[in-house]
Amino acid sequence: MITVRTKICGIRSESDLRAVVAADADAAGFISGTTHFSEDELDPESAHRLSRLVPSSMERVLVTHLTDAGEVLRLADRIGVDCIQLHGLISPDTARAVRRGAGGRRVIRAVHVTGPEAIGAAEQAAPDCDGLVLDSRSTHRLGGTGRTHDWSISARIVELFDSPAFPVMLAGGLNPHNVPAAIDAVRPSWVDVNSGVDDGRGDKDPAHCAEFVRAARDVAAPIAALARPRSE
Repeated sequence: MITVRTKICGIRSESDLRAVVAADADAAGFISGTTHFSEDELDPESAHRLSRLVPSSMERVLVTHLTDAGEVLRLADRIGVDCIQLHGLISPDTARAVRRGAGGRRVIRAVHVTGPEAIGAAEQAAPDCDGLVLDSRSTHRLGGTGRTHDWSISARIVELFDSPAFPVMLAGGLNPHNVPAAIDAVRPSWVDVNSGVDDGRGDKDPAHCAEFVRAARDVAAPIAALARPRSE
């Protein structure tokens, strides 16, 4: 069966983390080191404190906009994470340097899907990372926009790159209600949510988190059935 894994990002408190753990998400994302606005940014000390509380069954992901490889690696070491998500506007040289110094941690890169040119951006990024995140962006935000993008473009990127060894994650405006349609349209290995599971105060809503994870996993079974070859 095809399993779509789930990441819940923008964790900024112990109550947020409890909601994510209770939902049984596969990964928890901590945003630290930003160049564009994010109301969910944590200082390294706060991110480290929360990271230590994540159960071993869940991947800890640093999401950062930093563009200096040394700064990225020092931040990842300080917080204590299993995966580094390069979500900023970085050069291939920076990505290569982070990957060389990652010490066994996965390094994934964001591709902002603003039009068909995202396919070329993915082709350029793929050789220097261990996976891609396909996200929306705006003038002032590199993520956390709450907006979807053209899923047909993301689907083309998934067709080119997604594999067990090189997973592609879909982000951007996802929520418990539209994630089944998003998975059906794009067929990613992972889905990533932030504001789509927040309550009115911007905190993670336990019911929304659980519903998102459940919806992503429920849709995997019919996709797997469609993917199996027919017996003669």
